[in-house]
Amino acid sequence: MIHPRRIVLAGFFHETHTFVSGQIGLDEFTIYRGESLLEKRGDGSPIDGFLEIADKENWSVVPIVDYTVLPGATIEHAAFEAFWRELEAGLTTALADGPVDGIWLALHGAAVTTECEDVEGELLSRIRRLRGFEALPIFGVFDLHATFTAAMAKNANGLVGYRENPHIDARDSAVRSAELMARALRESVVPHMVSRNAPVIWPPTGTGTADSPMRDLERLARSIEAGSSSIWAVNVVGGFAFADVTDAGVAFSIITTGNDAEAEAALHSLVDLAVSLRERGVPDEWDLDDALVEASKSENGPVIIVEPADNIGGGSGGDCTAVLRALLRHGTDNAAVAIADPEAVTELQDVKPGETSRIRIGGKRSQPDQGPVTVDATLVRLSGGRFTLEDRNSHLAASQGVSFDMGPCAVVKIEDKVTVLLTSRKTPPFDLAQFRTQGIEPEALSVIGVKAAAAHRRAYDPIAAASYTVSTAGPCASDLRKLPYRRVRRPIFPLDPIQ
Repeated sequence: MIHPRRIVLAGFFHETHTFVSGQIGLDEFTIYRGESLLEKRGDGSPIDGFLEIADKENWSVVPIVDYTVLPGATIEHAAFEAFWRELEAGLTTALADGPVDGIWLALHGAAVTTECEDVEGELLSRIRRLRGFEALPIFGVFDLHATFTAAMAKNANGLVGYRENPHIDARDSAVRSAELMARALRESVVPHMVSRNAPVIWPPTGTGTADSPMRDLERLARSIEAGSSSIWAVNVVGGFAFADVTDAGVAFSIITTGNDAEAEAALHSLVDLAVSLRERGVPDEWDLDDALVEASKSENGPVIIVEPADNIGGGSGGDCTAVLRALLRHGTDNAAVAIADPEAVTELQDVKPGETSRIRIGGKRSQPDQGPVTVDATLVRLSGGRFTLEDRNSHLAASQGVSFDMGPCAVVKIEDKVTVLLTSRKTPPFDLAQFRTQGIEPEALSVIGVKAAAAHRRAYDPIAAASYTVSTAGPCASDLRKLPYRRVRRPIFPLDPIQ
């Protein structure tokens, strides 16, 4: 009798913005343990993608633990150690219960703790040091905005990165990774990884895959794959600019069964292309007031004001006030913006719909913001914040699945012109259901403020009459030269001139 392959399943997912204040503690993580990981079938997440292939291959999945939290500040190292204790115990138990054929991991790739700047590399290294796991196949999936390191390449066999930004292919990338694992087990050939970092770092606004330079790099990567039978996958890693760590920035990694010389040559060509296109990853952004003047000329559909400096998907607090201030300053009618402000929501709990209350909105957490805006706000509604994504392939589903909870919410109107959705939990603006479930119809608005860099495009571009990416103050501003980097390797563009 042939026994099914036993594959361990685990995950650790966080994109760490090391320049924002505060720390992410254990209590902020959403944790799935044991059988609850298997309940992620059908939720649109990377783990769901892995489970699809596991079912197809008739694998016996050994689910251990998955830690995930929205992008934000540096993780308290104790939280990572708590995860490791659970994973280590689970791996030891799994091996004691019988042969283990492989490990599959759902990762982000840009996690940083107070004591470790390469969490994923450390995690993989620790797994390799466990007795019985020294040579076991390790596959997994990671985010396009990872910080890819030599330790990750050395200690994994098949990590597959997302190819799209917005991340509409997170689940598909997990499927690709699990299929490669199935191939390795079927053919009894275990690949290895080779990687290289480029002397380039781009802000998230410069890493949209519909545009150059990422579009050109992806095209070359797919050409390299097609031209070699031994190269199983080529990853183009846009990198995460808001992590002050040695290997931050653009990187490339290859999964191969061939010799390293072939892979190194391919990596060299990718690095050369990234360097030659380096200027294209530095975005042009509008002056906010000029953008609103242009928006006022539009007669069709909503105009999107994109505020990357307060990019929630990049780790900001989602409560910067520049766009709200500008909408009020310009007297913009029929406009809306979402702001994370649990204190304001709490203040409104005893207010009845239709009543007006003087409240301070936003600006309580993010630096360098101007601070709260004091307004007379008329309450439209109070509600819970749970919603189901309209788009199962959205950027948000990549980390959270198809359900999200904004916490208690309040919708208010200011000067009968600007609608503000106040949420208790910061919510990346990657799905229109965020507004629609709160009684706000995005298509009916004239102007919408969006706190994102590129990941909003899948949701908002189809309804937009025009879109203006604006320059404001905030923790995720696109001009990287203004950030106080201390650890990142040098020289690196755009911080330094390079040849």
